[in-house]
Amino acid sequence: MTEEFEPQSSQEPKPQTRHEALAFIWETIKIVIISLAIVIPIRYFLVQPFFVKGASMEPTFEDTDYILIDEITYRFRDPARGEVVVFRFPQDQTQFFIKRIIGMPGETVEIKNDQVIIHNKEKPGGFSLNESYLDKGQHTMGGMRIKLNLNEYFVLGDNRLRSSDSRRWGPLNRSLITGRVFFRAWPIDEFGWIPATEY
Repeated sequence: MTEEFEPQSSQEPKPQTRHEALAFIWETIKIVIISLAIVIPIRYFLVQPFFVKGASMEPTFEDTDYILIDEITYRFRDPARGEVVVFRFPQDQTQFFIKRIIGMPGETVEIKNDQVIIHNKEKPGGFSLNESYLDKGQHTMGGMRIKLNLNEYFVLGDNRLRSSDSRRWGPLNRSLITGRVFFRAWPIDEFGWIPATEY
């Protein structure tokens, strides 16, 4: 029985020099720094992800939907009626809520006979919102009339029967609005941009 040996190469690979190792580490650090410089502003100042919890926005948004909100738009313009927003809950600002903007600053919002009626300068006599995003079986319960200040919005959930909103805790101050929902990332069959609401 013979043993076979592989002949050793006469040229051994040169160990990496300290200079090359430091250069590699520095390049890695630069990549991490540049990545963070791009990702952190996007994450904290431009776009922020949220999971929807609860049924208050059904059928538009379901429990566990994964959404993205745009935090930059409202720095250049005011929120608009019909837009869905994420905001800090006025009674506990550690919590985030998702609702639809119904009443605008300076308007009077009236809930009467299962309808939302808006009174403003253009239509002081009031007009009823045609809310096509609501399920046919929805009812806007409650009877109230409220005048909004110049920095206040009236927000409602699309699932009016299961929503804690401005009917219960009053108007929403603009300073509490985090951003506008603009994209749904999950579930995959509803992946895409959130269409604008038209009345």
